[in-house]
This record gives sequence, C-alpha cells and structure tokens, in this order.
Amino acid sequence: MEFDVAVLAKAIAIGLGSLGPGLGVGFIGGKAMEAIGRNPEASGKVFVPMLLGMAFAEAIAIYALVVAFTV
Repeated sequence: MEFDVAVLAKAIAIGLGSLGPGLGVGFIGGKAMEAIGRNPEASGKVFVPMLLGMAFAEAIAIYALVVAFTV
C-alpha cells in the first residue's frame, strides 16, 4: 500500500479550510437569530448583513476547496 503525501495534504487543506467557515457561519447565524429574538422589528436590518457575512465565510471554504484541487 503506497502512502501518497499529496492526498493527505489535500485532505488536511479542505478539512481545516472548512472548519473555520463552518464555525463562522454558525456564529453569524446564531448571533443574528439572537438579535432578531431580542428585537423582532430589526429583522430587516439584520438579515442582509447576515447573508453577506455568511457568503464571505463560505467563500473562504471555496478557496480551500480550490487549493485542495490544484495541489
């Protein structure tokens, strides 16, 4: 059985590269729901920045995926 270091590097890159964005999306969503729960009238003001924050966090995960595919 041959051990391929490149495959291990790709697995670590995508694993660690998705850990941060996953936590970030969870924190963003949780804090947005907390803000809406405290002040329901502010849901329109909270929703768009929440989506932008989640999109930027997901973009980092996509960068990690691209790096894993190109290495």
